[in-house]
Amino acid sequence: MRLVLAALAAALVLAPVGGAGSSARVTVYAASSLTEALPRIDPRPSYSFAGSNQLAFQIKQGAPADVFASASPSYTQALYREGLVERPRTFASNALVLAVPRSNPAGLRSVFDLRDKNVRLVVGSAAVPVGDYTRRVLRRLGLSSALDKVVSQEPDVKSIVGKVALGEADAGFVYRTDVRAASDRLRAIAIPAWAQPAVRYEVVVVRASRHRAEARRFVAALATPRARRLLRQAGFTVP
Repeated sequence: MRLVLAALAAALVLAPVGGAGSSARVTVYAASSLTEALPRIDPRPSYSFAGSNQLAFQIKQGAPADVFASASPSYTQALYREGLVERPRTFASNALVLAVPRSNPAGLRSVFDLRDKNVRLVVGSAAVPVGDYTRRVLRRLGLSSALDKVVSQEPDVKSIVGKVALGEADAGFVYRTDVRAASDRLRAIAIPAWAQPAVRYEVVVVRASRHRAEARRFVAALATPRARRLLRQAGFTVP
């Protein structure tokens, strides 16, 4: 019995931490509009959420990301052209809305009210996807003059949500999914379908990743029936 116990103790000492079947923890850089959805799909990775432009810049600078999920294909495609990531895959799409507080103090009923009403508007900066999409929508609607009413330009969509939810602005352009995630504080004013930009999310494996096999498994998991169901529940459209 002593020999058996001694052998077991030796085996425990020599065994790798986490066991032979364990996998490395993947680091996922993702657009802030994915903050609620991705951890529901897979809670195991280490997530870093921010504006897609900021994350793409950090990856260019050698940040230790394994996976990058962007709210605009422009960033993933640019990284791909530079040979920094593997081939991008589309895994979801979204739509833009005008978010207002539940109390709606400015009395907005339509996006066209931005033309006539005196409102405090918050938008994303032109460099971040939601800011670029916002400016496209306003041009298509003939409402570019609404930018004169902007009181703050934010670095990511969650910052816009926070400003509107706290009453620091009367309205802000965000994604449909953001209003759904904060439905106790915000409500959405729809934007006509003909004015909507193509809000497409792409995901890539970073070539410099030291965990590429695990990163590829994470990317593949986004196409599973379970992941697609959770994305739909969050308000995304899946391809």
